[in-house]
Amino acid sequence: MFRECLTLPCSQGDDNLQAMLVGAMMRKIKSRNWKKQRYFKLEDDFMTIWYQSKKAGNVRSTFSVNDVEAVREGHQSEVLLSIADEFPPDRCFTLVFRGRRGNLDLVAESAEEAQSWIWGMRKLIENVENMGEREKLDQWIGEWFKKADKNNDGRMNFKEVQDLLKMMNVDMNEHHAHHLFTMADKSQSGTLENDEFVLFYKMLTQREDVLKVFQEYSDGQKLSQSNLEDFLREEQLEGGDIQLHAKQLIECYEPSDKAKRMNAMTFDGFLMYLGSAEGSIFNPQRRGIFQDMTQPLCHYFISSSHNTYLMEDQLRGQSSVEGYIRALNRGCRCVEVDCWDGANGEPIVYHGHTFTSKILFKDVVSAVGNYAFKVSQYPVILSIENHCSVEQQRVMAHHLNHILGDRLLKTILDGKTPIRLPSPEVRGKILVKAKKDGGLEQSLSGVVEDSLNGEVSDEDEAKSKQRLSKELSDCVVYCKSVHFTSFKHSRIHSKFYEVASFTESKARKHLREAGAEFVHHNSRQLSRVYPSGFRTDSSNFNPQEMWNAGCQIVALNFQTAGEGMDVNDGLFSQNGCCGYVLKPSFMREADIRFDPEMPQKRDDYHPVVLTIQVISGQQLPKVNIKEDSIVDPLVRVEVHGVPMDQAKQETRYIENNGFNPMWYDTLHFTIHTPELAMVRFVVEDYDKTSKNDFVGQYTLPLSCMQQGYRHIHLLSKDGTSIPPSSLFVYLRIKHLE
Repeated sequence: MFRECLTLPCSQGDDNLQAMLVGAMMRKIKSRNWKKQRYFKLEDDFMTIWYQSKKAGNVRSTFSVNDVEAVREGHQSEVLLSIADEFPPDRCFTLVFRGRRGNLDLVAESAEEAQSWIWGMRKLIENVENMGEREKLDQWIGEWFKKADKNNDGRMNFKEVQDLLKMMNVDMNEHHAHHLFTMADKSQSGTLENDEFVLFYKMLTQREDVLKVFQEYSDGQKLSQSNLEDFLREEQLEGGDIQLHAKQLIECYEPSDKAKRMNAMTFDGFLMYLGSAEGSIFNPQRRGIFQDMTQPLCHYFISSSHNTYLMEDQLRGQSSVEGYIRALNRGCRCVEVDCWDGANGEPIVYHGHTFTSKILFKDVVSAVGNYAFKVSQYPVILSIENHCSVEQQRVMAHHLNHILGDRLLKTILDGKTPIRLPSPEVRGKILVKAKKDGGLEQSLSGVVEDSLNGEVSDEDEAKSKQRLSKELSDCVVYCKSVHFTSFKHSRIHSKFYEVASFTESKARKHLREAGAEFVHHNSRQLSRVYPSGFRTDSSNFNPQEMWNAGCQIVALNFQTAGEGMDVNDGLFSQNGCCGYVLKPSFMREADIRFDPEMPQKRDDYHPVVLTIQVISGQQLPKVNIKEDSIVDPLVRVEVHGVPMDQAKQETRYIENNGFNPMWYDTLHFTIHTPELAMVRFVVEDYDKTSKNDFVGQYTLPLSCMQQGYRHIHLLSKDGTSIPPSSLFVYLRIKHLE
């Protein structure tokens, strides 16, 4: 019906998809005791999978290929591991969904059938990832058409169109809607089908805001190449070879061959360029790895997770290796492992003295070994909170050595006594952060044995003395956990390989009382900050205040959505999402004293003014499932940075229009430390009687922003994309004289 979004693969892939179209009976597994037969089938749109039980008659559940992030083969989930004795791995697979939705564990009737679904699903996921903006939009329109076409006859009458508009967040005057319907009904059949519906949608989504910009630079019909160059130079403030760039944009985004031959861009092409990655707010040149990765580890902010094993809260939540897999797949480079003595001599991982469930330490190490380097080759730090007896510490050391093998960094890198931490260039290596007897110097002379270790981190203050096994101590090289005494003590006595941990409240106290000292301390060695124990709901603090002090390992509950994780995701969305971001130079150099409380005292102090005109929104998602509820959207822009830079401003709200609201509201921010500033755009549904509902957000570093007319592609609460929801803005960043 709609232009074919997916080009079907040939040969082997084709056979797999054909098998999926026919469908298969598989077992859906929820636990060792819950195993139910379900019929699974790929729909003809190659985008939807539906399944139903034998008993439920025609009741079907569906999910979109868009929602599936990955396919894991074999026993790669706790649920499938629990039934490993019943079903062989070649019949088992797991569909992993985006965001925080639970996985789907399946067992096929045969190994061949499992392979068909595994490879077929991977092909469909790849196709979705390779779709262009136009194809994604076509597919989105197609999904809405199917939802609204209640009687499945492939056409829509006016009543169905009215229902669709409500579903799509549009509260449109009935007379106007009918007028558009009649104009689109070229066949005059009283219904819309195929291309007629696409035409209706185009009229509905007419972008007056973009048209206004297009008309300023064009002859009304098209932009010549030199017009486009003027636009890129004057509005988008682009440098480099503008002539070449304009040529490439026409080649890439212009749908009309005739316009291409004339080296020109039509309105459709202009719209596609502005909606693309190049037209987005995030500078594509900062997407890949662009920073110097040869500096010591303490010169980087490191994406870090707290209580990584938890899937929910800290009192009764489920512990799972899935927590490690998800964090590592999000680019996290420091994960936490709380270890306690378990049954049969096997150490376990859980949140001690609570009702959280328990998992085996060796399963955690296996998961880390399997997933540590899937999305980033840079080192992973295993932050171990050790509550185990010497005997079980030896078992821990055995598992680390046996499971990780040469991926475990066991010795210093060049045989000589080092004077600074290694750089992230120790790729493919896992570093253990834990208590250690003695230091690197003693390790080199080999004179360490089991002993009473008097040094403890903040987390372990209750167990002031603990015996430490030589085997586990030997696994620690560059990240020795120590108790923090004072900045003065550290300046005189501490070693570069010692890591102190701070609760958020202690870190705040140090920041308040000695901010410049804290920054200086962190230019030489690593600090870890973790959420307060009072956050039993696994909520997060805002990591920005800790980055302001130069703290590298700011550990957050990755399982909890919200502002904290949005800001974290925003910072680490640059530099190839590799989990390491180089700190600004004034936080790395020992002879510079930067005080986050007084940024204007910096030698190279260059404040900027950020001006944002919020122009419009496009296809904002519904937050209230009730059919007749339409959002009243407003946009809040937040700046997160040093205390002087913290600010929030809002647009007014637009009544009853989540489809194409127009604001044209301008907001201004003065930013004193632009190198540390993060900007968060939040869309909310205004409510005068209760708290506004969250609609979508997008967060990025100020340093990664492109100026000019830009689209912001919104993300859900979970940080996953929600196409085609976006904001259209105009940006300027000017230095204050």
